[in-house]
Amino acid sequence: MTQIEIAKEDDGRRGRYVARVPGKQAEAELTFIHCGPGLIGAEHTNAPESMKGTGAAAALVDALIADARRIGFRIVPHCSYVRSRYEKSPEWQDVMTVAPGETPNLGS
Repeated sequence: MTQIEIAKEDDGRRGRYVARVPGKQAEAELTFIHCGPGLIGAEHTNAPESMKGTGAAAALVDALIADARRIGFRIVPHCSYVRSRYEKSPEWQDVMTVAPGETPNLGS
């Protein structure tokens, strides 16, 4: 199994989860914005070609879900990759603002 290191950067308005794999120069990221008290918008997940197949993108989403449960925020899943993973993990409904398979409104 690939070792993946996850870090979180957050300036209070926006941030990102960053995944690094030892031996790879690239990094994958999941960007987010603060949408209001207790609400985070998952905006975009990107893994460069050199990191495809490492599980880095999935690890980023898992870190977001874990933080939502630990810290107590809900997620607006604007990112198509986050929504795709959510469809396979309906048990995440407790931290999401829409049901599995639903796309949030642009204003959410």
